[in-house]
Amino acid sequence: MKYVFDTNILVHYIRESPIMAKVEESFQPFNQGNITWLSAVSIGEIRSFAMQAKWGPNRIFRLENLIKRLLILDVNIEELHYRYAEIDAFSQGRHPTIPSNFSARNMGKNDLWIAATASLLEGTLLTTDSDFNHLEDIFLSVKSF
Repeated sequence: MKYVFDTNILVHYIRESPIMAKVEESFQPFNQGNITWLSAVSIGEIRSFAMQAKWGPNRIFRLENLIKRLLILDVNIEELHYRYAEIDAFSQGRHPTIPSNFSARNMGKNDLWIAATASLLEGTLLTTDSDFNHLEDIFLSVKSF
């Protein structure tokens, strides 16, 4: 299986929280046969979070080791740019060919890149964020904790 970690899942792994245990139990993202990805924007997002939260050297070390275990999808991919645009237009209720049955959803720009990454890779997005739910089964598979 292919998985994409949302940035918030990284936080749970660093904290070794009960959500990390649920992710491990349910999906085993690091087991053989599974491939786990991370959007390049999540690296900047998590490092900013760590800096602002004043993480110490032990947490930073764990973070950097976790990042090394993940495959990173660069944002400099033309097809990813188109997927970003499609997801943003759909979320705003303005996609030219895919109707939406909800009022406009303003997604954060990093979340759009993360959703586009999961969509392009055809991976399951693992997250604690409900902001992706309107994309389920249209652009990507989402598993929320």
